[in-house]
Amino acid sequence: MNDELKADRAPAANAMWGGRFAGGPDAVMEAINPSIGFDRRFYAQDIDASIAHAEMLAAQGIITAEDGDAIRQGLEQIRGEIERGDFTFSTALEDIHMNVEARLKAIIGEPAGRLHTGRSRNDQVATDFKLWVRQAIDGLEDGLRDLQAALLDQAENEAATLMPGYTHLQAAQPVTFGYHLLAYVEMFGRDRSRFADARKRLNECPLGAAALAGTSFPIDRQRTAKALGFDRPTANGLDSVSDRDFAMEFLAAGSILAVHLSRFAEEVVIWCSPGFGFIQLSDAFTTGSSIMPQKRNPDAAELVRGKAGRVIGSLIALITMMKGLPLAFNKDMQEDKEPLFDAADTLRLCVAATAGMVRDLRTERPAMLAATQAGFLTATDLADWLVRRLEMPFREAHHVTGALVALAERQGCRLDELALSDMQAVEPRLTDDIYQALAVESSVASRQSQGGTAPARVLEAVTAARRRFLEG
Repeated sequence: MNDELKADRAPAANAMWGGRFAGGPDAVMEAINPSIGFDRRFYAQDIDASIAHAEMLAAQGIITAEDGDAIRQGLEQIRGEIERGDFTFSTALEDIHMNVEARLKAIIGEPAGRLHTGRSRNDQVATDFKLWVRQAIDGLEDGLRDLQAALLDQAENEAATLMPGYTHLQAAQPVTFGYHLLAYVEMFGRDRSRFADARKRLNECPLGAAALAGTSFPIDRQRTAKALGFDRPTANGLDSVSDRDFAMEFLAAGSILAVHLSRFAEEVVIWCSPGFGFIQLSDAFTTGSSIMPQKRNPDAAELVRGKAGRVIGSLIALITMMKGLPLAFNKDMQEDKEPLFDAADTLRLCVAATAGMVRDLRTERPAMLAATQAGFLTATDLADWLVRRLEMPFREAHHVTGALVALAERQGCRLDELALSDMQAVEPRLTDDIYQALAVESSVASRQSQGGTAPARVLEAVTAARRRFLEG
């Protein structure tokens, strides 16, 4: 063994493990085993859960009221120390649970040893983790609501701003920019719904499951569940300590959210590029080049786009770790926290950055309008006119429209620049009315169906979305 590792070997057993272990852990074990480097983020949840547990123990007569009060006061003191930065975390004590318990013993003495009655670190960590994820979901809910509000404000302002709508990144039909933004309002609404569903399922309290089989002490699990804001206790102790579905669901919903954020970010990058020039972002969300002074790079959007892979990777890491684990708790499950912490931090930041970009962007309406003049965007309107006015079957109308598009391509002009006589050579029944149908403004205004791009429908949709997503 390396001399340095020998020198770092702990000389005595970890007291928290109990009397079975006579020797100390190897230095490598000391390096791989502790989780305090990351699970210290649970401190508030761990203290809240311990206070609820202690109060229940006292109410049930399992510990004295005096010990319950001492435990609560000591835990509140520890909370204050951590929040002030006065608490010393020890890797020798492995995790947040043991760090808090050891400090509690130093503060109140022997009563601290009664706190762990009727529970295990297995149900303790499951409870703390659920409380943390629940809080993370609530934070994302607030962030996504703010993002939708920003999108709705812009959609209202740009309800009549004409731009090309795309399929295959090819200009397809004219739409409005407000209509385009409303698509993302719907996406982020579904994200909020997924997180809300996940929150409902996770909101069962594992505390009292103990190691895996419950406890012989007369605990009141309903009381602790209610005190911690859970809907009910979990139904099966074995499942309680084995379950990480809530973490996987959070990361699954988070991965879909990350994809939506990335898709919007990609469009921001495209819209900012000189080939499009549809929007501008200010210096607040762009950077310059170290060598090319003319550059304005949409770095915020690119970073949001890039971080999607990080969130998706966290999901893959967790489900891969969980896939082969037998019941109940296994130390592998210590690997559940870092990916989720990182993903939650990343999502919160990306949602805030995206909301900031939405509020910051300024449209270049002339460039958007000019882009609608290329690509024969009103070809579908021509086919629809043939169906309505000439009662032509749509497939035949599609064929006639294709022939007129080919004619315009040969002449190097737009559809509305073709001479009526040239169009009548393809379809003799065409009249001057066709030119009104070929105007992009008319095309957009005609899309009056529910969910359509007509400016009046966009404004109605903004009002309806505000009611659905922002009120109540």
